[in-house]
Amino acid sequence: MGRRPGLAAAVLRWALGGLSPGELGRRAYQRSREDEILERAAALSYYFVFALLPTLLFLTTLLGLLPTPDLMPQLLSYVDRVLPRDAASLLKRTLAEVVTGASGGLLSIGVLAAVLGASSGMLSIMAALNAAYGVTDDRTWVRRRLIALALTLGFSVFILTAMLLLVFGERIGEAIGDWFGLDSISTRAWHLLQWPIVAFLGLTGLTLVYHLAPAARRGWRWITPGSAVALVSWLVMSLGLRFYVSRFANYNATYGSIGGVILLMLWLYWSGVALLVGAEIDSAIERAAEHGREPEPDMAPLATLPRDA
Repeated sequence: MGRRPGLAAAVLRWALGGLSPGELGRRAYQRSREDEILERAAALSYYFVFALLPTLLFLTTLLGLLPTPDLMPQLLSYVDRVLPRDAASLLKRTLAEVVTGASGGLLSIGVLAAVLGASSGMLSIMAALNAAYGVTDDRTWVRRRLIALALTLGFSVFILTAMLLLVFGERIGEAIGDWFGLDSISTRAWHLLQWPIVAFLGLTGLTLVYHLAPAARRGWRWITPGSAVALVSWLVMSLGLRFYVSRFANYNATYGSIGGVILLMLWLYWSGVALLVGAEIDSAIERAAEHGREPEPDMAPLATLPRDA
């Protein structure tokens, strides 16, 4: 009996709060313009640049604890499938220089600095999401920093697990099949199942950010329409940018040796847009569920929403 309100809220959420897709898109677009998410995404891309390499360094150190050699190069090979070639080469080359030039002791200290740097990037995401949800953050600086650290670690764990499944999914399936004596059909089924699991882990990582980052009181949801849209739009944007650059544009001819930097900044910018658009969609759905389908002239903040909304 106690779970019925939560179930009703989940049904209403995936029913888009009673809004039609067109109306939801209109409201999300209106809120995006009012919150100036393009400008905020530009600010996020600036912080992403400082947080990206520390985050990769942190993940590299975590991967170094696993008994698998050359794991990071295998994971970075997936970067080539998403990012434009120049941006991917810049990222991999810079990471290799950082790791090669650091001794063991300095790398250990660097991991601490990496976590702090990455959490600073998460703080900027928290500020942007507060604007998307229309709330004022009255949390103390210490609490915001602790939440940013927790989000950085939690998000890294989800993404790291998803990346490991991408690399070792087939081997894991074969090991499970041998252990339980499963036939080849079951092993092939696992090969297909690993992709929804990877998507689920990515969506859960996004939902974790959407849940803890803003100061709004929001109940936990494993997956939300906003996180689904954010993940799909990020994939489409990344692959679309890669296709456009490989077929129609030559950034090196325009920007010279910093063409890779420009492409990386452009990719980070649109990644920030995808993240904020997902938050605006969830915000619009939750407002519709709270206030009904009528327009909201005062755009009341989400801080007034109950946790089970």
